[in-house]
This record gives sequence, C-alpha cells and structure tokens, in this order.
Amino acid sequence: MTKTKKEKLPADGEETAASDGPERSYQDLVANLNPIAQPLASKKLSKKLYKCVKKAAKVKNIRRGVKEVQKFINKGEKGIVVLAGDTLPIDVYCHLPVMCEDRNLPYAYIPSKLDLGSSAGSKRPTCVILIKAHQDYQEAYDECLEEVSSLPKPL
Repeated sequence: MTKTKKEKLPADGEETAASDGPERSYQDLVANLNPIAQPLASKKLSKKLYKCVKKAAKVKNIRRGVKEVQKFINKGEKGIVVLAGDTLPIDVYCHLPVMCEDRNLPYAYIPSKLDLGSSAGSKRPTCVILIKAHQDYQEAYDECLEEVSSLPKPL
C-alpha cells in the first residue's frame, strides 16, 4: 500500500479552506480554551499584546517557548509573560503562572497559540512568550504592562 496524493479542490473549495484558517473570530478561539486560562486578555488587549510581541520580535527582545521562558524567569529576568490558552496537554506549561506569581511578573492568557507564534515571526505555534522592555517600543510595552497588571488574578 502506498500513499496517494489528494487532488486539489476546485475554486469553490477555497472558501471553506479560508473559513477555518487564521481568520477565526475571538469567540471561536475562546471556545477552545483550557480550564486554567485565567486571567484571559480581552479582544482589545490581545491585539495590543500581539502588536507588542511583533515589535519585540523585530529587535529580538523576546524569549519564546516553555524551556527558554522558564530558564530566564528563574534567572530573574523581568517582562510580560504571554501564554496561549489553547495549549494541550496543560501539564506542558501549568507551572509557569505559579512561577510568575512568585516573582511578581505580570502574565495573561490569549486565545490562540497560532496567532502568538505568527506575531513572533515564526511559522510554528508558540505556547508562551516573555516580552522584555526596550526603548524602541516602550510606549506599547508600558500600556500592555499596565493593562495586564490590572487583570484579576485567579484564586
């Protein structure tokens, strides 16, 4: 038995492929969240965080991935921790919010790891990013920091 290539769909099929692509609504993404995804960023704050991640990625001032973020949190690095709320299994990153609270780092969940990865300039989804402060995007960083800090923490 050999693998057979699937034929491409005609032009009519393009509409269905585009509907389940990156253009999913915020409500659709929120429906797929983990039970631990608290505090969840609002739609407006999520967009601000994506823009801040994009600006930080341009100047290479982010830490991405569980292993790297965990290492630099332990070393005492400061910044905003952005976690993806649709990551499964939860065990992969469930220890990070506790580490952030111990070190008084602000953190927030956003609905999509695909969007988080693409805003960081990667083709791969990313489940956690640490944004560090920098002069090039200080205004956007401060705005995000203030809003993420004001989010209610889970019990």
